[in-house]
Formats: sequence, structure tokens, C-alpha cells
Amino acid sequence: MNILGISAFYHDSAACLVRDGEIISAAQEERFTRKKHDFNFPSNAINFCLQYGGINTPQLDLVVFYDKPFLKFERLLETYISFAPFGVKSFIKAMPLWIKEKLWMKEFIQKELKYDGKIIFLEHHESHAASAFYPSPFQEAAILTMDGVGEWATTSFGTGSGNEINLLSEIKFPHSLGLLYSAFTYYTGFKVNSGEYKVMGLAPYGEPKYKDIILRELIDVKDDGSFKMNMKYFDYCAGLTMTNHNFNKLFGGQPRKPESDLTQREMDLARSIQDVTEEIVLKMARHVHKETGMKNLCLAGGVALNCVANGRLLRESPFEKHWIQPAAGDAGGAIGAALAGWFKYLDKPRNVNGKNDFQKGSYLGPEYSEVEIKDYLEDKKIPFQFLNNDEISAVVADLIAEEKVVGWFQGRMEFGPRALGARSIIGDARSSKMQSLMNLKIKFRESFRPFAPSVLYDKVSEYFDIEGASPYMLLVAEVKKEQQKTISEEEDKYFGIEKLKVVRSNIPAVTHVDFTARIQTVHDETNHRFYDLLKALDKKYSCAVAINTSFNVRGEPIVCTPEDAFKCFMRTGMDYLMIGNFLIDKNLQTPLLEDSGWKEEYKLD
Repeated sequence: MNILGISAFYHDSAACLVRDGEIISAAQEERFTRKKHDFNFPSNAINFCLQYGGINTPQLDLVVFYDKPFLKFERLLETYISFAPFGVKSFIKAMPLWIKEKLWMKEFIQKELKYDGKIIFLEHHESHAASAFYPSPFQEAAILTMDGVGEWATTSFGTGSGNEINLLSEIKFPHSLGLLYSAFTYYTGFKVNSGEYKVMGLAPYGEPKYKDIILRELIDVKDDGSFKMNMKYFDYCAGLTMTNHNFNKLFGGQPRKPESDLTQREMDLARSIQDVTEEIVLKMARHVHKETGMKNLCLAGGVALNCVANGRLLRESPFEKHWIQPAAGDAGGAIGAALAGWFKYLDKPRNVNGKNDFQKGSYLGPEYSEVEIKDYLEDKKIPFQFLNNDEISAVVADLIAEEKVVGWFQGRMEFGPRALGARSIIGDARSSKMQSLMNLKIKFRESFRPFAPSVLYDKVSEYFDIEGASPYMLLVAEVKKEQQKTISEEEDKYFGIEKLKVVRSNIPAVTHVDFTARIQTVHDETNHRFYDLLKALDKKYSCAVAINTSFNVRGEPIVCTPEDAFKCFMRTGMDYLMIGNFLIDKNLQTPLLEDSGWKEEYKLD
């Protein structure tokens, strides 16, 4: 029984193939089109999912779309009518796509897929809930979903038991924790729907000076975590921006212009909204625990990608265990839709062991054989060194220890926003210069941005104040006191971005200015080659931790193909590329031809 799940037309379009309840393949459209956060119909992702599953469209038994377009259209119309005549520009901009495609989604899907079988539509937060609960290791759990907005819901909670999901309560648009956070993303000069993690990374540089103003003026939060926003400060209902002149007046100025210098004000704003978000999420979790009586909690929705809030949940919530969908945003809706088709619509039984999830490490995308990679390298006359399987770990560990930056392209591409050791750039966590080097010369991004550590699962508690697994890089925890360095009185006085100068631990490249890190535990069962690399680092250099950042440059999606990887490698300051069994040395390469933009051709002798 083959079920295709689809999410599309908002951001991060994706597809997923589920066969008899098992996730076979899943991918985001952006990885194929190279258009970051691509929202278009995921034709390329669908083609990959079907091809990987060895089927074509006529062999699909069911297609499930991740939201209900008519309900969403109803919300848009009611919102525009409520704010008329304001919002006419936004209305005119939004309508053509709705009239042309979105309202005719069933016919559109049938036409695009050349498919005449059954198509069903879930509600948006039902898809989020399904993506949180069904792949989780829990037979029973509470479910909490939080995002910008679906059709009407922006937050919901409920329970999952066996194959049943029951959503009990919701908060409706325009009151939205996700949109509140996005308002501050916009105001601090970052891009909405992609820059929220920058706000999270900036927060530790600031002080929560505006927290009281936010809670007094912008949002009224009750003890149970429910909230209501003061819409006089926001423009997202009918305008083309997130905030308005009242918001500007409240916080003393215009939004920061993108790419302009960051000031202490932006750092303090980031810290303030981060603190408010964490408090609201914790209040929600406590209320959900009280209402459901469950021991386990499953999370999804874009807000569930806030790994600092997740870390606090892990430490402070009354739940015993947590599981977060790695692709918690809209992309993950494709997984939720497909699994709901199997478990809910077809009413198939679901049995789990309470230990292992069904996400397969989130390694669900395309992979490339040794022959395919070699053919590409030889066709482009790219010099390489072939390494046997048992040579790779030791060789790359030595390169990392020499402070070389290595592109790491292995196995199936990750599904979701995090690189998890399949499409990663890796470096030495012990190096005090590696954080700024990789930000400025490799990623071409803001110097304040922290890097995440990948660590052997069985060694995680030696480095970080966390017990248990964090395979999807969704939890922040403090670096162990034994690994921290004493800060001098002079260093302790550093303010704002100056804090970057301080070496704070034995693994400074992955230690943020508040002594925390966003952790990925690496497991032999799901990523043997990456696990072996960290094992070699530990054996040879007594460090089971490496920097792991996504294999892309700022503004681009994570690489998908060998060609994507080589181009990214050549356009950055990376020293080596380990692609499958082939090691590529930058010093032996001929530069790419470049004019006004990146060229397809290679400059060959």
C-alpha cells in the first residue's frame, strides 16, 4: 500500500512516500530546484520519492495533502473583509495564485501527477500532530503543535494513542506565537520564515530589556499558556509587513535594514522575545500535562524548531520523555499527511517499543553510488584520491585535527532543516578560530552565528549537561562545567558581540557565548560512517566532538547532488571534500569560471 504525502504553496514544499506504514523516502523541493524554501508544487521531490520507492504514479493507492485549501481561503477572505479597505494591496497580490491553483487543489494534483485515484485533505495542524506522534517511539503521548498559522489554528494540543490522534483545543489566527516571533525576526532585520534561528542565535548576546513591554503591550499570556495578541501593533493580517508604526514607536525606531550593522538594541530585542517564547511554551506544556495526564510529549510546528525552548522543556517540563519531529515546519507536514493516510484514514494498527522512533535518523533523501560519484568526477576531470572504507575515518580525523575544513557528503540526504552528518561541513571543535573562520570564509554569514556539535552518543554526557539522545539537533544544553574554562574579570566585562572573543571551553568552536550548544548525538545504527569518524577523532585526539554545520552557503539550500557539493566546495574556503569514498583536495583543483554569477562550466586544462 503506497501513500504519497504532499505539502506545498506556503514554504518548504515537500513530499513523502509511506509504504505499509513505513517511511520510504522524503525530500524538500528546494534541494532539487536550488531555490531556498521553495513553496512551489514539489514535482521534483515527488519524482524522487516515487523513484526511490521503485514505483510510478499509477501504483499509488492514496495521495494526502497537508492542509485544507478552502478553509485557508475562508480565513484569508474573512481577514481581508475585517480589515477593509486596508490590505487591498496584499489581497490583490495573494488572489491570483488562489484563483488559478490553490482553490482547485484536487484537480491540480490530479493533473500534475496524472493520477485519478483517491485524494484526501487533512487540516494543517492535524498534519503537524501526525508528523509528531506517528513516527515517535510512544504508544501514547500528549501532542503540542505551534506555528505561524495553518487554516485558522496557530497552536493546538491533544493526545495520541495507538493509531488515533485526538486534538482537544486550539488557539486561532491572528493570535500566533510563531507570527509574534516572526514579527521580531522582521523588526531585527532578518527574513521571515528563514531568519528565526538567527534571532535565537543572537539572543545570548543581549539582555531581556524589552520582555516586560512585550508581555504588557503585545501579548496577554494566561497561566495555562493561552494568549491573545494586541493587533494594533501588527500588520500581518492585511498588510505586506509584519509590524507597523505603533510597533516602531513602542520599540524606539524603524526596523533594522537587512545587512546593516547589528546594534545592542537588536540583541536585546532577540533576547527578550526568546525569553517570552520559552515562558509561553513551558506554560503550555505544563497545562497540556495537567489536562492529558500523559508521560510523553510530542512536538511539531515551526516553533518546535526553537531548540533553546526545547532544551528548557527537556529540563523543566513535567513530561518524562519528549520527541520532536526533525522537520517540524511545513515540510514535515508531508510526512504527517502520508502517515495519517495509513493510520487514520485506513485505520491500520500501530505498535511501537517505546525506545526507537521511525524517522530512520531522518536520512530519507537521495543517495549516490560509488559509480555515480566517480563518473561525475571523471567526466569533469576533477582530481581525487580514492579511500577504502576503513581508511576514511582516520584520514579525515587527521585533516580535522590539522584545522582543515572538510565537506562531508555521505549516504542519504537529510530530511528537514538540519545537516546530520550526510550533507555536512565539519571542523575541529577544539579550535578557537574555527567559529569565525567557518562563518566568514565558508558560510559567508554573520559572525555571531553559533555552530552545533556532533558527538558520539555514548560520550555525550562527558561534554554536555544532557542525558539521553538528541539525534536531530533539536535540543540546546549547557557545556559540562568540567569542560568550561574560567572567565577572567576583564573578559566577563565584554559586552554584546565582543563576547565572541572569549574562549569558554575545551570545545570553543561549538560553545555559544552563554556556554550552551545545540547538540546532535551520532548513532552507529543510523549513520555508521559519521559515527566511525567521531570514533577515530576520539581515539586519536581524545575528542569525540566535531563541528557540524549544513553543507551550503548562506542563501542556498543544503546540497543534494555530487555536483551541488563540488560547486559549493569550490566557491568557499573549504580545504577538502570527502564525497563517498573520494577525497578531493582544494589545492589540486582548477578554479571555477565566474562572471557576474556562478557559471556551469569548469575551467579545464
